Amino acid sequence: MTTARRLPARDRLLQAADRVLFDRGIRTTPVDELLREAEVSAATLYAHFGSKDALVAETLRGRLADWRAVWDQHIVAAGDDMARLLAVFDALVSYRGDQRHPSRWCAFLAAATELPEAPDEITEVLAADTALLADRLLHLSRPLAGDRAQELADEVLVAYSGALAAFLRGSPRSPIEVGRRLARSAAEAHRRT
Repeated sequence: MTTARRLPARDRLLQAADRVLFDRGIRTTPVDELLREAEVSAATLYAHFGSKDALVAETLRGRLADWRAVWDQHIVAAGDDMARLLAVFDALVSYRGDQRHPSRWCAFLAAATELPEAPDEITEVLAADTALLADRLLHLSRPLAGDRAQELADEVLVAYSGALAAFLRGSPRSPIEVGRRLARSAAEAHRRT
């Protein structure tokens, strides 16, 4: 008979943080709840991360790396410039369906909303997520919009962010599809001019 090997304490802490913080709230989730979920002591948390904020930052870093990898795969699989730009929505479908990082909407938007004056370690990760979105959407907009690429990138970013926020409202029924439609319409309008 074999038994499943237990994950190291650090990994259990990251998984517990990933499961609860972005649904229940970063500040409203007590450290004790994370410790119970991870089945570790407070000393273990502080030995591995130093603080709850450092655990939050590391959890966000993991999400960002996974998000980037999923988005990369969809960009590579896209067949043309329009599909590469809209791959952000395909990636969102895949990322949300994976269930490794459960949350009601977007962990980065949740953290930015909940922690407007976040510690530097969290602010840096939030800035990295924003930069990834802004820089990549600008790059992917250039073949379609030329000199107006920044306008198109901004419009796609708003459509994407709106789709994420719509998960909180529960409406529309398919926010990713609505976001994709809006982004496609914006890209087609820029391509015509």
